[in-house]
Amino acid sequence: MSSSPLRFLALAVASLLIFSAAAPADAAKKKSQRPTATQSRSAKPKARSGKAVARPAARPARAPLPIIQDNASRLNRIYDEYWDASMRLNPLQATFQGDPRFNDQLPNFLSPASRQQAHDFMVEWLGKAEAVGKDGLQGQDLLSYEIFVRDAHISLAAEQQPSWMLPINPYNNLASIIAVLGSGAGAQPFRTVKDYENWSRRSLAVPALFDQAIANMREGMAAGVVQPRALMEKVLPQLDAVIKPSAEESIFWAPVRNMPEDFSAEDRERLAAEYKRMIEYRLLPAYRALRGFIATQYLPAARVTDGLGALPNGQAWYAHTIANLTSSSRTPAEIHELGEQEVKDLQERIATVMKEAKIRGSAQKTFAAMRNDRQFTFRDEAALLARYREVGQQVDAALPALFDTRPKAALDIRPVPAEHALTASAASYQPPSPADGSQPGVLQVNTRDLPSRKRWAVPLQYLHEGIPGHHLQLGLQQELSTLPRFRRLGGDVAFVEGWGLYAESLGDEMGIYRDPYDRLGYLQTTLLRTVRLVADTGLHAAGWSRQQAIDYMVKNADLSAADAAAEVERFMALPGQTLAYRVGEIKIRRLREKAQAALGEGFDPREFHNEVLKDGSMPLDILEAKIDRWIAGKKN
Repeated sequence: MSSSPLRFLALAVASLLIFSAAAPADAAKKKSQRPTATQSRSAKPKARSGKAVARPAARPARAPLPIIQDNASRLNRIYDEYWDASMRLNPLQATFQGDPRFNDQLPNFLSPASRQQAHDFMVEWLGKAEAVGKDGLQGQDLLSYEIFVRDAHISLAAEQQPSWMLPINPYNNLASIIAVLGSGAGAQPFRTVKDYENWSRRSLAVPALFDQAIANMREGMAAGVVQPRALMEKVLPQLDAVIKPSAEESIFWAPVRNMPEDFSAEDRERLAAEYKRMIEYRLLPAYRALRGFIATQYLPAARVTDGLGALPNGQAWYAHTIANLTSSSRTPAEIHELGEQEVKDLQERIATVMKEAKIRGSAQKTFAAMRNDRQFTFRDEAALLARYREVGQQVDAALPALFDTRPKAALDIRPVPAEHALTASAASYQPPSPADGSQPGVLQVNTRDLPSRKRWAVPLQYLHEGIPGHHLQLGLQQELSTLPRFRRLGGDVAFVEGWGLYAESLGDEMGIYRDPYDRLGYLQTTLLRTVRLVADTGLHAAGWSRQQAIDYMVKNADLSAADAAAEVERFMALPGQTLAYRVGEIKIRRLREKAQAALGEGFDPREFHNEVLKDGSMPLDILEAKIDRWIAGKKN
């Protein structure tokens, strides 16, 4: 799924709120005593006034108590209470989830006290779930328990890494997140007078939060846990874009400029004066202090090394990070080797397609022509949208051979609104809302800058964002209205994006990549995603320098040096983040191969796809266990 700026910021905030307390994760958890199914009442009736009391006739033995159903209900109550408590603990997360109850709050979530509170919170709720246990759970109830417990243990394990010492980088900049929220361009609403008052109260906490970020970075400097200088140099222009001489010139003034017309004159005047004071005496001084610290003290202490492995205990830190992001048991070295083999295979497939299509010249020249030749562009917006709809018709005709389930909601193809086109990706997906199928899902196509929208890119983008990609997967997931909110409102990136890439790979099987350039476009795009596996693990685990990673990507993926540098800096800032896509796709593909090998002629791809999708997204290790149970059931 192509990430909008808002979605990226939501993920960034979530990463800042990871439970990373310094306290150890081995706090004792008491399990409550559960009654067994054989417990019964055996007290005899008492005699009154010395007279014998007739005993009632013996009743038939009671059926065992519905322990399984009761445990599932108890766990679902725990999940529901946990979600509400989590939103109270993390008000920014609540805002990004569209929950407005805490829009006026901004706790100092970087502080030692807050990190300890987060640790205690997770230990408490994990203990509640494990006290019930998973005995007898089946289906969605078992999956919910497995996901909840797994994620809680991973959060607690993350506390062993000092991520709180690295609160800022160009891709995860707390100051940029606050600026987007306060500008009205993010999740913080500015529709009512109360909304405006909420942000004013929330902004009271910004200076303390920035001061805590500085304090944490100072601790990092003392411990040798600092960001690469090449990254932090890019933070300064981000801060400079926010810092202005006056409130009226600041990005924070936008809500005042765009104040709803139905506000009374009194409210408009009061809020404008309040916001001017807030911006000039609270927010801008906090930004200037943060910028001054980074420029004069942090940059001189920043490191010249590039990968996470260069930090104290960095190898273990990176291994844990990628296990969390990919929910895979593969080590960094194994992912590196996997990436190298996949790169080789893709390069061979590209050569084969060119040979079969009698396309002369090198792959580099062919891809250059695909980027620059006018035959691959669209004459106008209508032609671009028509091409997406044409691919959609081809997919609809081919789909029944591989899928027998579709979401209730239809899929609409619409242009990206003009006001969002400058920053929007080429194509993106918005799930239907509400989840009853009455509203369609939307595949949004960016029709701005038509020369950059290539004909060969449309099939893979439709398959990824639309059907059988995100619309099929997320549309079906949204219909699972009884899922706990931590599953329904969350999602595992490796599963969701892995499914999107797997959907692209079905283009050959469905007969969608009819033109050799469509097939080459898919293979080249996949190659770019695959060299990331090698470059990311090379940088953080194999001791590669930034330049080595850039050179590898330029050589193996026909990428310009400037584009490769941007990719590598993203790896430096967000170690392991780009691995989830391809690791997820490869896992789904190999689970299909495992099922085919085990079931032989009894394998039906429609049944396999239904089994993967019917329970919503989940970590890949839990998906594999589920598919293994399904295979065993089919064999028996």
